[in-house]
Formats: sequence, C-alpha cells, structure tokens
Amino acid sequence: MKDVFKNVVVSILTAEAAFLLRRKKPTIIAITGSVGKTSTKDAIYAAIKGNVRARKSQKSFNSDIGVPLTVLALPNGWSNPLLWLKNIIDGGLTALFVRDYPDVLVLETGIDQPGDMDKLTKWMSPDIVVLTRLPDVPVHVEAFSSPEAVVEEKMKLVTALKPDGKLIFNNDDTIIQAQLPDVRQEKSSFSRYLPGDFQSSGDKTVYADDIPVGVEFTLTHLGEKHKVKLMHTVGTQHMYSVCAAIAVAVELDVPVADAIAGVQKLETPNGRMRLVPGIKSTLLIDDTYNSSPIAAESALQALNEIKYTKRKIVVMGDMLELGKYSAEQHKALGKKVADSAHVLFTVGVRARGIAEGALASGMKEQNIFQYDEVTRAGQELQAYMQSGDVILIKASQGIRAERIVEEVMQFPEQASTTLVRQDTGWKS
Repeated sequence: MKDVFKNVVVSILTAEAAFLLRRKKPTIIAITGSVGKTSTKDAIYAAIKGNVRARKSQKSFNSDIGVPLTVLALPNGWSNPLLWLKNIIDGGLTALFVRDYPDVLVLETGIDQPGDMDKLTKWMSPDIVVLTRLPDVPVHVEAFSSPEAVVEEKMKLVTALKPDGKLIFNNDDTIIQAQLPDVRQEKSSFSRYLPGDFQSSGDKTVYADDIPVGVEFTLTHLGEKHKVKLMHTVGTQHMYSVCAAIAVAVELDVPVADAIAGVQKLETPNGRMRLVPGIKSTLLIDDTYNSSPIAAESALQALNEIKYTKRKIVVMGDMLELGKYSAEQHKALGKKVADSAHVLFTVGVRARGIAEGALASGMKEQNIFQYDEVTRAGQELQAYMQSGDVILIKASQGIRAERIVEEVMQFPEQASTTLVRQDTGWKS
C-alpha cells in the first residue's frame, strides 16, 4: 500500500512539474555523475545567483521525487501522507498559476535503478548537462548488470540534451571521454591534469597557525588566470566543482570575476570534506555524506597532503551498493589508507576488508581498530584522540557516520547546522 501511494504521489507531482516547465520554460542545468554532483550543483548556484534568477535542488534532491519537488519548490513530506497530499495541492496551484518563477533551474540528477534516468528525461529536457565523474566502479553498481550499464543509464541525460544545448564535462575522466564521440551538441571541458577550457592548477592547502583552513588554486580560461580560494575545506574535488561552475556561468553570460566571487562565498556542503574543530585541539575532516571507492580515494589524497599534523587518523565505514565488487574495492582502499594515515578505525562488516588491506600493506596491527556500529566507534575514538591529530571520517550514508563526528566535535551544539542528515526525518 505504501509503494502504491508513493507511485501515485510521484506520478502526480511529476505531471505538475512537467506542466510548469512547459508553461514557464526556464533554462535547465542538469548535473549527473557518480561523485561530486551536490558540490557541483551548489557551486553552480553560487556562481550565477548574483546575476541570474536561479533555483537549485535542495540538499540532494536528485531522485524521481526530488527533481519534481525542486521544480515545484515543495518540501519533502517524508513519511507523512498529509504533507504529501498538501504537496499535491500546492504543486497543482503552482503549476497552474505561479507567475514569478526562476529563469534558471540547477538540478541534481541521480539514479538508483535501471530506468531511473529514462523516467526523468521523459518530461525534462536540459539546456546544459554537466558530467562530473564516472569511475570504474560507481556507487549503485549492485543494482545494475555491470559498471558500463551504470554509465549508459547516466548518459541518457546527455541524450536528452536539447539540440542547441551544451555539454560541460570533466576532461580528466577517461570514461567520459569515451562517450564524447556520440555527443553532437557543443561541448566545453573542465580539468585539473589534462588541458581543458576551464583548468585548475597550482592547488595548495591554506594554513593558519599550522592548521588547515582552506584550499586555493589558479583557474585558467582563455589564457587568463584567476586566483580562487575556498575556506573550511580541503581536497582537489572542489577544484572540479568550481571549474564546472565557472563554465556554466560563462555559458549564461555571467562575468568570470562575478562567478569566482560567488563561489568563494560558498560554504562547503555539510558532510563533504568539511573542516570541523574537534575535541582536544584536533581537526576533523567530515566527509560523511556518502562514500564510494573513488570518493574515498580522493579524501585520502587530501589527508595525505596535509602538513603539520601529529597523527593522521582515518575512520572508514562500509561502502555500500558495490555488489560483487565490494570485497575487492574495500581491500584496495585499505592499501591507500596505509599510504595516507597512521591509524585506522573501521565501522561495519564490509569495512573489515579495509582493515585487511591496510594490514597487508604494512599498517601496524596495533594501529587498526574495528567496530560493528558507530556508537562504540565514536566513544573509543574520543578516548584515543590527542592534541594535534587530524581525523578523516568517511562512510556510506547507511552507516550514519555523522554520529561519530557529533561525538568528537568541539561544539556538538552546532551539529544541527554543521553536520549532514540532521533534520527530523533523518534523525527519526
């Protein structure tokens, strides 16, 4: 009965959203990929909002229900049928009568099952598609026949691109590059390593009193170089998000200087490489929104590059939805942990493979701690931490590793505004 009700609600809200798009005809920017979608969406919105009337997906509204909610500017009804009925009524009124509507929609689009992108592209045709990254073993792969099938499903968004639309893509991604010959629309690239229309270089961590406080790099476009600084975060992931955002801004005739000023005011989304003060004069890198092999590897790279630390501690939870690739990917990640950190805490049954890989790669057994759930892991991490430690915390969202961050953050009273998944629906 619950599934029937959900399907009815999704169908009605989708019809309302489709009608509204036909009536108001906003420019649609759609973002997809296996990592970096939310950060890129937020960066694009920050880059253009000062010059363009825009709306973005809230949080990670990227599903068959999340995208219509964004188009209609409606909240999540969670498990309350009355709120969903109210959404249907409000959505109908909006679709039929709203006058003041954004000129640009910035939509994050994701997939969980085969056919998800088909459902979305039946009623939504983007003007600009942004491809973030398509790794060898993407998240959600267990629901598909192969990693290639995941790529094929995501690329359906590009197939739905309007004939005069624009594809903006990550030129460092070899899987994306392999898809480009089939794309007839105009293209623009962003990159860090290979040449791109919007390229980052010279990235470095910014310190204050030997404590990491941000990252800065140079963005090059049409031969002109621009300095970009992002605070309260570390990692090269954000360079891709910013370069993609500036590329979109230029496509919308936003001056590069204005776009950079916008993204530099951006607060990193909660749970995505966010720097959080920890107890005992430590520093936490909160990357607890979700996890996948490529995202975890990028987080470890950022940790490895940090200087002036006493110890580097990694808390790694299960990476979910990897199917038959799970065991090998967890063990492979363990090797990278051994190369980047002094101490490893694992949380979850699958994450034992990370410990196994780290041990086989030379990490000392006395520096590896394994737990089945987050409560005990958080309590024992709290006792183990020492002044000067930097602690990276990362896991798939099903592990709820943000509870560990709350356990060891210096100001737990700020959890509701600093950590991911703090609203009533998630907390319950």
